[in-house]
Amino acid sequence: MVEIAKYDGCDSSTLARLLDVPRVVVFDSTASTMDDAHGLAAVGAPAGTVVLADRQAAGRGRNGRRWASEGGQGIWMTIVERPNDPRAVDVLSIRVGLRAAQALDRYAAAPIGLKWPNDLYVGDGKLAGILIEARWRGNRIDWLAIGIGVNVREPRGVASAAGLREGAARVDILTELVPAARSAAAARDVLTAREVEAFAGRDIARGRACVEPITGDVMGINEAGELLVDTGAGVRAIRDGSLTFAGAPA
Repeated sequence: MVEIAKYDGCDSSTLARLLDVPRVVVFDSTASTMDDAHGLAAVGAPAGTVVLADRQAAGRGRNGRRWASEGGQGIWMTIVERPNDPRAVDVLSIRVGLRAAQALDRYAAAPIGLKWPNDLYVGDGKLAGILIEARWRGNRIDWLAIGIGVNVREPRGVASAAGLREGAARVDILTELVPAARSAAAARDVLTAREVEAFAGRDIARGRACVEPITGDVMGINEAGELLVDTGAGVRAIRDGSLTFAGAPA
């Protein structure tokens, strides 16, 4: 990995000031900003430290999925946070997704939809993904790494992907996306009724048939961030897994 002096014309200190964070580290290319953030947090990086990369060679998604990204085409970042409310951490992926969608709406061609537990969509195309990893010290969380990847421009040759409107500038997006994610990380307890309602207004899965993480019809989510699925024998609340719709490509 090679740290660079500028990110779309802004140096690290300028970005830190614009984003109101203690530190920004920018790489031209790295394997994973998530791994870099964990390394910085392990040696004392304060809450709010942001790691950005112009390109990633081995970005990390849920279930160990790996992906690569082209330079200048998106925002690939991880934010270090040090929370003290495990109940809030359990719903943080939902909370970050919801607030990120609200922040990104103005840059998208259509209102942004949410797919449990961590994906943002424009129409049928995936716009962004979120991955949250915790590191523990004894029985308390030492730090969180909040990874966010956004396709600013639609990836070439990927039919299932979406991008933001032409002309959207990465630094402008960051000035709204980073505070939104940090606000989500600062929230406490489980989801509020208003947050559950806001998610329902963006939920692209509600009413659709799914085959994973269980077979049935999606009913939404609850305040614990669990997926509610009507299996025909009752409604099940699912905490973990990925959501696959019936008839979706394998």
